[in-house]
Amino acid sequence: MKFFDEAKIEVIAGNGGDGSASFRREKFVPRGGPDGGDGGRGGSIYALADANLNTLIDYRYTRIFRAKAGDHGHGSDCNGRGADDIVLRVPVGTVIRDAASGATVADLAKDGEQALLAKGGKGGLGNLHFKSSTNRAPRQFTRGEQGEAKHLELELRVLADVGLLGMPNAGKSTLIRAVSSARPKVADYPFTTLHPNLGVVRVDMNRSFVMADIPGLIEGAAEGAGLGHQFLRHLQRTGLLLHLVDMAPFEDSSDPVAEVKALAAELKKYDADLAKKPRWLVLNKADLLDEKERAKRAAAIVKKLRWTQPWFVIAGINGEGTKELTYKIMEFLEERRAARGARQEA
Repeated sequence: MKFFDEAKIEVIAGNGGDGSASFRREKFVPRGGPDGGDGGRGGSIYALADANLNTLIDYRYTRIFRAKAGDHGHGSDCNGRGADDIVLRVPVGTVIRDAASGATVADLAKDGEQALLAKGGKGGLGNLHFKSSTNRAPRQFTRGEQGEAKHLELELRVLADVGLLGMPNAGKSTLIRAVSSARPKVADYPFTTLHPNLGVVRVDMNRSFVMADIPGLIEGAAEGAGLGHQFLRHLQRTGLLLHLVDMAPFEDSSDPVAEVKALAAELKKYDADLAKKPRWLVLNKADLLDEKERAKRAAAIVKKLRWTQPWFVIAGINGEGTKELTYKIMEFLEERRAARGARQEA
């Protein structure tokens, strides 16, 4: 199934039914009073987060969703039937915005969360509501209200605890294959990853976290270079970023330090809050260097960057150093969860 993380749709709720201006007509009752019923309500349109979905592909081809109108009121004090609501199922992590104003309509971050997208119109009142001691034969009734109509933008942000960041061919897909059951495409050319991949990293029987791999980012992505930074939204919900760096590039002109700084600048251009997230440095492809050379090169990179956060040396291709990395990540996430729970209790 193709991965789509953006869609534009139009939702049109149903109009309410009109009230009825009717009078009682029976044999031997020559002056029956008003008995017009109310109109039924129009159908509303809701969005429901469904953990079984992982793409917005359903909304790339069907873009208009229209609920039915409520029935009109009838005589004999019969109200019109209300229309059925429409429920649009979307992946967990979907953000829904009003296309005109840009305002967030809903952020469905949990399975089963529901949000009203367009409210159906109320039914009109029948003439039964207008009778009084001075108006015994009212002919007034009200029309049903119009349902809401909106143009909406859907944006999927995958839910992951850890996000992988790095230049093309830094080894992000290789790492996620090494530590999880995910099997993204791996090849010896850049941009093999064309859409985000998720993998569950199981540290032991009852401890695990979700890792997200996104397409590689290059300098100038904010201006559309490479694949641009359209997939960075998938890192906005993560609690930790792993910045992968190829510590043994084939080209002598490649500078790992310059690449790290360039991507840090791209993060700031895209979202200042994303740039402030905890970001650990992961020096990958250590298997291409001997122990003495890898230690020397890693120390030089860390020193030039003046790196203060945790950093690791790994070889994703054979799993060297990945176990220690996953345990450290699990400890970090558990500490964050505990701290968040303590703040909520306070």
